[in-house]
Amino acid sequence: MAVTYDRKIKEADAPSQDECQLQVQRILRSGSFRNASMLQQLLQYLATKSYAPGAESLKEYTIGVEAFSRTHDFDPKTDTIVRVQIHRLRQKLKEYYDTDGINDPVQVDIPKGHYLPIFGVMETPVLGIAPNHGSAFSNGNGAETNGPERKDGRSAKPSMVYALVAALALVVFGIGFWVGNLRPRSAAASQTVSRFGETNFDKSPDPVKAFWISFLGNDPAPVIAYPDEVFLLDNFNDLFRFRRGATDYRGAPVDPHVAQEFASNPALVARAGQLYYENSYLGFGELKAVGMLSNLFGQMGLRPVIKASRELTVDDLKQHNVIILGSSFSNIAEAHFTTMGDFSFKNPDSRLEQWRGIIVNAHPRANEEASYGTERDPSTQVLRADYSLITIQPGIVPGRYIIDLGGLDTTGSEGAALFATSRQGVDDLSRALSSSTKTPAKNGFPTFQALLRVRLEKGYDVLGASLVTVHMLPQTAPEAGSSAPAQAPNP
Repeated sequence: MAVTYDRKIKEADAPSQDECQLQVQRILRSGSFRNASMLQQLLQYLATKSYAPGAESLKEYTIGVEAFSRTHDFDPKTDTIVRVQIHRLRQKLKEYYDTDGINDPVQVDIPKGHYLPIFGVMETPVLGIAPNHGSAFSNGNGAETNGPERKDGRSAKPSMVYALVAALALVVFGIGFWVGNLRPRSAAASQTVSRFGETNFDKSPDPVKAFWISFLGNDPAPVIAYPDEVFLLDNFNDLFRFRRGATDYRGAPVDPHVAQEFASNPALVARAGQLYYENSYLGFGELKAVGMLSNLFGQMGLRPVIKASRELTVDDLKQHNVIILGSSFSNIAEAHFTTMGDFSFKNPDSRLEQWRGIIVNAHPRANEEASYGTERDPSTQVLRADYSLITIQPGIVPGRYIIDLGGLDTTGSEGAALFATSRQGVDDLSRALSSSTKTPAKNGFPTFQALLRVRLEKGYDVLGASLVTVHMLPQTAPEAGSSAPAQAPNP
């Protein structure tokens, strides 16, 4: 039994609209909601709607279109994002009032069977003993479904390589942080380079650190966001890709109807039996990339924050530089937060994979191709080369950047990180930027996309990466006071 606070709502009092708005902001800033960007967005939307005319007629369709940017053909019967996120929001609110908000004067709750929050003034809490307690408003009726919705294709069974690579990555993380904690902050990390023209990386005592600190600036804890792709797991431990739509927490059962609706092979999924959400598998290239970046940042005296891309928040983008790993095929944040420059990731057939993705060049120059795809040995079909992009663009506030290191395959992501953390790679990139940048960047470091060719052996050993070309991005930056990208990522 745990010590808890028994709290009751004052029947005679109702909080004012200002008190309700203040309470919502208090919740949004809390530790409970810090890494829940989708729930922050949903709570803010519902709280605003609760005081709007016609609030009582708010429909699931309206929430899907307005709060989650669904298209106008959104069908709540097959896309259950609203029900799933409302369910999560109820859970998160209970968690908040059990911890951070235990002494708050106003309680916010969403009764089952309803979408709009209700507000109540709370009495002074009385210390008591209880095994647990629920929300004071949790007494409604209404069915709840754990819905999904993503696009789907087969994937191989997980193997021991995941565990081995994960163990190696953890060792690398530990080395990186250990070095960072023991070594003093380097001279490169102690300076902030305001203009690219003022620094010549290939003549610096440590050009790699100088390159990174030129746009990391005074950020002591850059965020590294790895892709957390969602799979459907059956009872035989087979995995199926699940590419788009709302998902539930890991281990939650999947609605069979929705699984088949968005499967690349519906007949196969129909025979798979009960399926469950699974997002614990990560490409070995991205794992190695996290290790390389963590090691470098640790040597620079920085303390990077490593998190899943789906947990990125607006505060992360405001307060830190964010490094996103993986292409838009595997990392939802890449598709939503990175600028579409001349180069973009495309899949000619969204229902099929098997290394069919390409990098499209919208404005090919002389000696450049219109597209670049994974190269395979013509006789054995073993992968021998991948292509990847390094994209550096302004963040959502001045002085912060969003960096993407992503390849067509997981090996491309590793190659991009290897290139960006190596002396040879930074030297090559420095020379290319010097020749491409005719005038100094107006807002600090120049923004660009660098296309790389990654050489492979055995299909998975990265031998090295070479620079193919660099295309500059327009010299634009967010206006002061801007707070968010045009569209928040879907869950």
